[in-house]
Amino acid sequence: MDLNEEKLSRAISAYSRRHILRLLADKEMTVKDIASTTKMSVSLASRHLKFLHDLGFLTVRKKSPFKYYSLKIKELKNLLELYDKVIDKL
Repeated sequence: MDLNEEKLSRAISAYSRRHILRLLADKEMTVKDIASTTKMSVSLASRHLKFLHDLGFLTVRKKSPFKYYSLKIKELKNLLELYDKVIDKL
């Protein structure tokens, strides 16, 4: 497995991260928006966002006092849709 495959595998291996990626596929959001929508703590949402950003999957736009996160790789939306279709067939 090459480094990029490993990054992708790590990014989508957790349900919470897949949920965040799905949300960000449609619009940019703040950590508070994500925490509220996913019912996770701000701290946990922040850790997931940092993890995904560090892997290179997210972009951050700073508009004081907030940071807005969005997908850097738009094709992830298609990949997650395909992932869901495969899971539904199992």
